[in-house]
Amino acid sequence: MTDRAWFDAAKGDIPQWAASMPKDADGTTIDWDWVRSLDLAHGVGTIPESTPQSIHDALKADYATRERLESIIAQCNSAFMTDFDRFIGSYRLPRALAYANRRLNDNINTLLRLGEQQHLWVVSRERRGRTTVAVLRPYSGSRPSNDDQGMLNLSGETGDASAGNTAAENSDVKFPTTVALDDIQDRTAAILDARAERRKAQRFQKRAGDAAMARANLSGATSPGGAALPGGAAASGNATGHHPKPDWRDAYLPGRDVDAVMGIDIETTGIDPARDYIIDVGFEFMNMASPRPAGEPETYAYEQGYYAAGDAYGQSRLAFGVPPENAALGNALIAKLTGIDVRGRSSEAGYRLFDEWPQAQAGLLARLTQQPYVAHNATFEHSWFMLNVAGYAESYRAGRITIIDTLPMSRQWDPGAVPTNEHPYGDNTLDAYAKRQGALDSAHNERHLGLEDSHIMLVAMKHHLAALKAQGKGPWGPAGRAGVGGKSCGRKR
Repeated sequence: MTDRAWFDAAKGDIPQWAASMPKDADGTTIDWDWVRSLDLAHGVGTIPESTPQSIHDALKADYATRERLESIIAQCNSAFMTDFDRFIGSYRLPRALAYANRRLNDNINTLLRLGEQQHLWVVSRERRGRTTVAVLRPYSGSRPSNDDQGMLNLSGETGDASAGNTAAENSDVKFPTTVALDDIQDRTAAILDARAERRKAQRFQKRAGDAAMARANLSGATSPGGAALPGGAAASGNATGHHPKPDWRDAYLPGRDVDAVMGIDIETTGIDPARDYIIDVGFEFMNMASPRPAGEPETYAYEQGYYAAGDAYGQSRLAFGVPPENAALGNALIAKLTGIDVRGRSSEAGYRLFDEWPQAQAGLLARLTQQPYVAHNATFEHSWFMLNVAGYAESYRAGRITIIDTLPMSRQWDPGAVPTNEHPYGDNTLDAYAKRQGALDSAHNERHLGLEDSHIMLVAMKHHLAALKAQGKGPWGPAGRAGVGGKSCGRKR
């Protein structure tokens, strides 16, 4: 299937999804006819005339569309993974919705900037709850005026002879007296908070139901004091006496027979796989127990000259681009963090977009299924692969992908990961973990490029496993497990 034909195939899956997923993540009944009507391939954003009211109306419409799309996308993972009868055959519809949503998000950010340029509002990016949102405030010269989210006065008759107002009055742009701001505020934080509260209430109800069932079954009569939790604190405690509580991340811990793995790290334009783009992928292979394969090149030149390839082999660095609209917006935060300036990564400059490159996706998937893949905070990579790599979700659900995470290795098995006021769960960043395990010199910091970060992660993992084996801890401790370990779907160990 070539070009954009896969969007039509994705829409062809709507009957399967409609039968299995009638409601979105916010409990709203999904209008699947509306989904079918969307032009996913060419854009679902609104392109306005360059007038203040048109910009306002376009932004309002785009926010509404994004909320509907993202609430559907957010429910797709749960519906797909709990489709035990395999009625839904493919995950390409969520990928297509995410593809369209990324371009829609670019359109929203373009409208926000256009409104700033026309002095319709001032945009500030603020952390609220679980996410960062764009907050619009009235324009008043060179600074935000106050927290009034109602009507914006652009008449210039405030008595404030600021340079900003003078510039506005001398501009060729004709400003209206008022523009409403209250109905074009980003509601993402409120939506995510409400969604989290619903999940919390559901978990509480489930625990209460389980407790009631246990009492009805007189379970306490046969196990006074309660049964020990599997993989409990005493089993996983580290040498400092700090005993981290088991949590869901422990499923990603390696087993004592782990050997050949692929380490991978991605760099992106943001943290949301339904809004942002993959711009850098780095991966390499390393054997945790057996010798390095014969015949592999002996050296590899990393960006950091002080990195030695050591036991690593099969290194690869892949660079990807962004749409012209995204490149035009720029991304100062990512440029500072990674050194990648998206203004030079436009598809018009010859860079291929990862979500438009089937061959790159197929090549990556082939490597991800050959052996366990390792990432630090692997749920991040996993969430991006679900919405970007054709066939990944299907392969994961079928049990063909195993994921190992060095983050819980740091949390559970690293004596240096002790709680502090600054880090209540210990400092478990890749930078801190790699330094504690001798994979990164204390004089240098994590590079935030895919290949370099993959390398220090694998070196740290190998050092850590060797120390744990010598001490009879971790996978070799009382609660350790045989086999490769890691998280996979549809398989029992």
